[in-house]
Amino acid sequence: MNDNSAPLASAIADKIRRRKRLQGVETPLPAETRVISVSNQKGGVGKTTTTVNLAAALARRGARVLVIDLDPQGNASTALGVPHHAEIPSIYEVLIGEKSLADVVQNSSDSEDVFCVPSTIHLAGAEIELVGLDRREVRLKEAIEQFLRDAEKQFQYVLIDCPPSLGLLTINAFTAAGEVLIPIQCEYYALEGLSQLLNNIKLIQQHLNPRLTLSTILLTMFDSRTNLSHEVANEVRTHFPAQTLRVEIPRSVRVSEAPSFGKTVLAHDATNIGSIAYLEAAHEFASRGIPAEGDN
Repeated sequence: MNDNSAPLASAIADKIRRRKRLQGVETPLPAETRVISVSNQKGGVGKTTTTVNLAAALARRGARVLVIDLDPQGNASTALGVPHHAEIPSIYEVLIGEKSLADVVQNSSDSEDVFCVPSTIHLAGAEIELVGLDRREVRLKEAIEQFLRDAEKQFQYVLIDCPPSLGLLTINAFTAAGEVLIPIQCEYYALEGLSQLLNNIKLIQQHLNPRLTLSTILLTMFDSRTNLSHEVANEVRTHFPAQTLRVEIPRSVRVSEAPSFGKTVLAHDATNIGSIAYLEAAHEFASRGIPAEGDN
């Protein structure tokens, strides 16, 4: 056995063990729909990647999931295989009151249990248009509540992919959600901007949505070979022990390239370590439920 084959054999054995472990457990479903904003004002942390792959993983663990693409870039729509060119009815029309969520929701090509409300280029100007509208901070909240009331089958999760800035779009997401999930990359400056994001969450709690809680932190782009990844993971877990999932999402070419095929990594390569990690994260996230008050 050469020097390279031993680590490879170990990695394959680890994947097999982790897949078998997942097959042997049942992931619980929440009694009521959990609405989660996936947010980080720092770009490049795996926010959209986490949104779509967590949605796909939750669906594969038995849940029915709605993804709302609230980022004008529309990357979540792309990764879920949902058309989102300028003529497609989208979340933009919902926010300005022209359509309901039911009018614009599409079934993802990823799974029959993953649905997506797409974003289009029109959303880029929505911040300015919302300023002059009544109830501008709660338009998404009211649209989601109406959609869930009218849905023929229950959705267990609604995941909102937020833009990487705090404006009226993100405020709408925070007002609509019960939870915030923050992806944090295991690289330099990982915690940059996090204190401001936490302050913004507190402001929303005080003025618009007292139910909002920071429920989950997911470590992304983890490289077990580097001291830096371990140092960042330890620092995050020291500051947020109750919120940080045990599972880390590894750095993976398959995870990065999947959106270019209009797929999640689970649809692109189900055997990839990134796919397994997202399935593990979905199971842990679902099993933990919503932290009790005082845990955050």
